[in-house]
Amino acid sequence: MKLILTCEHAGNEVPAKYLPLFRSAGEVLGSHRGYDPGALQLFNELKELAVFAKYSTISRLLVELNRSLHHPQLFSEFTKELPSEEKKEILENYYFPYRNEVEENIRGLILSGENVLHLSIHSFTPWLHGKERNADVGLLYDPARTFEKEISRDLKAFLVKEDPELRVRFNYPYLGKADGFTTYLRKKFPKHYTGIEIEVNQKYSQKRFFAERMKKIFHKTVTEFLD
Repeated sequence: MKLILTCEHAGNEVPAKYLPLFRSAGEVLGSHRGYDPGALQLFNELKELAVFAKYSTISRLLVELNRSLHHPQLFSEFTKELPSEEKKEILENYYFPYRNEVEENIRGLILSGENVLHLSIHSFTPWLHGKERNADVGLLYDPARTFEKEISRDLKAFLVKEDPELRVRFNYPYLGKADGFTTYLRKKFPKHYTGIEIEVNQKYSQKRFFAERMKKIFHKTVTEFLD
C-alpha cells in the first residue's frame, strides 16, 4: 500500500485580510478550537514514510477543511455571517486547493494500479464539556468497510506492542463514519482507498513526551505496518 498523509488542522493562522474578524478571538484561536495542537509534529515525524504528504496551517475557524460543503460547521461563528461571495473566495483560496490536491494524488495512485492508505492526523482535547476523554489514541474508520476495520486493528496491535499502557480506542472520541475528509474520499474512491483518521490526545502536546516518545511510537508503528 502507498501511504498518503494529511493534517487538516496543523495551525491557527488567519490570512491578513480576515484578521479583523478575529480581533477578539485570540484565546479561541490558541485553543483546540483553533487548531490541533501536536498534530503537525506527528505529521512531520511520519511524512518521510509517505509518497505524498499535505498539511494546512490555516485555522479551522476560517474554514473547516475536514467538513463537507453542506456541513453547518464549515464556517465558524467568526465567518458564517460573511456574504456568500466572500465565503466563495475563502473556499476557492483555501478549501478547494487543499482538498483537490489530496484527491488528485489519490486518484493518480489508484489509476496507476496502487492501493492507497490515507492517514489523516488530528488531535483531541483531553477534556470536553467537563468530561475527561478516556483514551490516548483514537483510530477512526468506517465499520462497514471490513478492510479499514482490519487495518485499524493491526495499527492498534503495533501501537500497544510499543507501549502496552497506551489506551487505544476505535471510533473515539468521534465516529469514523461521521462527516469528514476521509468520509468524502471513501465515496469518491470506493475501491483501492482506505482512510483512517488518527486522533492523539492533546495532553501529550503539552509535554516533551509527545514530541519525542509518542512520535517514535507512531513512526515505528507505521513503518512496521507498511513493511
